Amino acid sequence: MKMKKLGFGLMRLPQKESANGNQIDIDTVCKMVDTFLERGFTYFDTAYMYHEFKSEFALRDALVRRHPRDSFTVADKMPTMFLKEQADLERIFNEQLDKCGVDYFDYYLLHNLGVENYAKAQKFNAFEFVAAKKREGKIKNVGFSFHDTADVLDEILTAHGDVDFVQLQINYLDWEDKGIQSRKCYETAVKHGVPVIVMEPVKGGTLANLPQEAMELLKQMNPNVSAASLAIRYAASLENVFMVLSGMSNMQQLLDNTDYMQDFEPLTEEEKQVLLRVVRILHLSENIPCTACGYCVDGCPKQIPIPKYFALYNAEKIADNKGFSTQQNYYDNLAQVSGKASDCIGCKQCEKACPQHLEITKLLKSVEKVFE
Repeated sequence: MKMKKLGFGLMRLPQKESANGNQIDIDTVCKMVDTFLERGFTYFDTAYMYHEFKSEFALRDALVRRHPRDSFTVADKMPTMFLKEQADLERIFNEQLDKCGVDYFDYYLLHNLGVENYAKAQKFNAFEFVAAKKREGKIKNVGFSFHDTADVLDEILTAHGDVDFVQLQINYLDWEDKGIQSRKCYETAVKHGVPVIVMEPVKGGTLANLPQEAMELLKQMNPNVSAASLAIRYAASLENVFMVLSGMSNMQQLLDNTDYMQDFEPLTEEEKQVLLRVVRILHLSENIPCTACGYCVDGCPKQIPIPKYFALYNAEKIADNKGFSTQQNYYDNLAQVSGKASDCIGCKQCEKACPQHLEITKLLKSVEKVFE
């Protein structure tokens, strides 16, 4: 695990318009992958359902087919939420090997464990399955990603303390959050002696696009610093963290990330104090802390594009627009082809799927009030 601490998450890749809707811009992804490797970074993270089940193909086309296998590491995930029977484990795993174009995974995770998915993993012997694949040499390191409370994490690690790592949501906004419990989960992993990979260090872009008041604080401290760099370095500064993932959407983001992570330096005490002040500003901004993971969308009977509406709502709040706005245009256009916020019937399937434990049905009322 001696490698540079920044990983390329293939979750928010650049896209281009086509006759069949938005598609991954593979040419741009190839250039980003090449630059990432040229700068000495090697870790690539994908998952079964990312980019409407196309992220693994993008990894194959942009990385695996174009670079020597020993020049990079691949992380993929077993979608526990899709398991219906034990046979699904073998079927999906083999499908993933084929889609990624690899013979083995360097890192393999049971995806999105919490109370419900952990019960499913136990029912279908998923931990035993990945352990067997590790013995066969098809997995080098076994772990799981986690979205739940620290006591649930403690239960899982007590039962399965032989995992090689755990992937946690950690960022400076969620560190003391009572729902996400970043600090408590991190400390639980440390207690069990399990190394940590960090996901959502920038909280789906929230910590890269700060309110003006917060940005002024950062610029007063260092005129050249980016908001995203502080967020990622915050997570990377934790002693038990060996990798921090960033879902990079364009070359500019990749160049910025690789610049400051090339020769990584932990946060200074001054930077930590400034981020505490940023947290206080964000708590006052009343924005929706959605990471745009999209887990809430698949089961929505009204086909409401929840993350897109929340992003528009946040943009509206940060800009503090009055009356007509660009966000309103986007909302109106989306509402022509999707469910409106007011179409929500309160079934709460989205809330069961939300890793952030957001009260989505209530928040959609706020979106409705602003845009409808």
